[in-house]
Amino acid sequence: MDFLELAKNRYSCRSFLEKPIEQEKINLILEAARLSPTAANFQPQRILVLTDKEKLSKLSECTKYGWNAPLVLIVCYDKNISWKRKYDGNDEGTVDASIITTHMMLEITSLGLGSTWVGSFNPQKVRSIYNIPENYEIISILPIGYPSNDAEPSSSHEIREPIENIAFYNEF
Repeated sequence: MDFLELAKNRYSCRSFLEKPIEQEKINLILEAARLSPTAANFQPQRILVLTDKEKLSKLSECTKYGWNAPLVLIVCYDKNISWKRKYDGNDEGTVDASIITTHMMLEITSLGLGSTWVGSFNPQKVRSIYNIPENYEIISILPIGYPSNDAEPSSSHEIREPIENIAFYNEF
């Protein structure tokens, strides 16, 4: 599948089969994160992989958007090692974690799995329940699984702005 086809086929899956994800597929997803570009190649990404049913069940204390997925990745970055822009001190760790999350989502789709980016969560609860170090910023939660038979893209999935509304040549 070419890249644009993969990008078009990816959608926010919110319904999963009760089927565990094979370790080989988890390894490929994590490899996509490892290979992702990061600012100055500092590689601050840190990913908590949840496969244990007891650990997964605690996710409902942090967000209502877990959809009982058999695999959840909590994507963070280590703010002690992330690159900071010298002009204003902007921490590029959020961008790095976003890039790796996107790369993982595309790999997830290529493996025949579904996922969605969850940004609506209580970060203090996530930090507390999963013992996430204070120097790790929590950026996203990725519930992952085999899409259920009734999983489908939202009605707005294919609604996209035309290129002329999002790209400008040489000036705005």
